[in-house]
Amino acid sequence: MKIIVTGSLGHIGSPLTEQLVKRGHAVTLISSNPDRQRDIETRGAKAAIGSLLDSEFLEQAFLGADAAFCMIPPDFTQPDQIVYYESTGKIYDHAIRKSGVKRIVHLSSYGAHLPSATGIITGSYRVEQMLNKIPAINLTHVRPGFFYYNLESFIGMIKTAGFIGAVYGGNDRLPMVSPLDIADAVAEELTLVGETRPIRYVVSDDRTCNEVATILGKAIGMPDLKWLTLPEDEVMKNLRDRGMRQETAEKLIELGMAIHNGKLRADFDEHPPAFGRVSLESYAEEFAHVFHRN
Repeated sequence: MKIIVTGSLGHIGSPLTEQLVKRGHAVTLISSNPDRQRDIETRGAKAAIGSLLDSEFLEQAFLGADAAFCMIPPDFTQPDQIVYYESTGKIYDHAIRKSGVKRIVHLSSYGAHLPSATGIITGSYRVEQMLNKIPAINLTHVRPGFFYYNLESFIGMIKTAGFIGAVYGGNDRLPMVSPLDIADAVAEELTLVGETRPIRYVVSDDRTCNEVATILGKAIGMPDLKWLTLPEDEVMKNLRDRGMRQETAEKLIELGMAIHNGKLRADFDEHPPAFGRVSLESYAEEFAHVFHRN
């Protein structure tokens, strides 16, 4: 198969490309960084250097492909994350329609079943709805849980305050995922022969925030580490003091509240998937390495 992969050599794109090449597929990996071309080619893939925000470039890259993996790379320099998701989604919509590629695997998020009150996940909802309207394609939305590596954003807090704190915590449950498990699921979906599914959840583990703190704390030598639920105003002040835009901070808190009240995982709980291969305990070793390195 001729398969297009977006996301460059990132957390998902790199292991996904390696899997697909190993299986004998012709992979074109899209990257905006010309310096990545040699690395891409040494992995046995073809490099397509250009921007996902360039509709003509993307249309040409998709031409003749059997399948495409479509993700929206995080870009927190964008002043409005939802507008960024929508504008990128429109470019994907154009490229898919014009190129004629029929099998699409879109990286969405758990919580994308909700149209609002989910922070930046609202962007994933809107892109899902947009792609759903494209006729005559075979579309799967992959909805991963909370990325393990986002836990690393708490390292500074752990070192200075001695605890993890957010508007969610304690006994709130957090379905988490490794990019390796996402890559496994996407590779399977892209090359699947026969019946496909419109939605696929991907998680590696599912624990309470208290359990997460205990496991990470043990790995870093802080066995009494706690994950506290903090007031919204305290979290907002912390985010603003760190230089985050007001609107971005508001969306982040809105997302956190959707985790806290359980709304974000409501549809996930109705369609729970099997866990992937990377448990929280396995990830904790990586977390500890990053913790002690910084």
